[in-house]
Amino acid sequence: MALTVSQSRIIISADTDFGALLASSRATALSVILVRAIITQRPAQLASTVAGHLDLREEQLRSGAIAAFGKDALRVRLLPLR
Repeated sequence: MALTVSQSRIIISADTDFGALLASSRATALSVILVRAIITQRPAQLASTVAGHLDLREEQLRSGAIAAFGKDALRVRLLPLR
């Protein structure tokens, strides 16, 4: 996670433990995109789904957030989590 912050990158994962780690550490500068609800998509479709929403949430992801894809929605929570 420290490497992700130092390189201004975003973690994309199906592992919801990242949310728990961000909450417990009171992180503010890291962003995670959770794809658990759409993980059954083929890789190309999954990448297209995520990429298709990045422009809409760019500002939030640059400032630190968790973006969770649902089957029909994208929910974003800004950091730090309370």
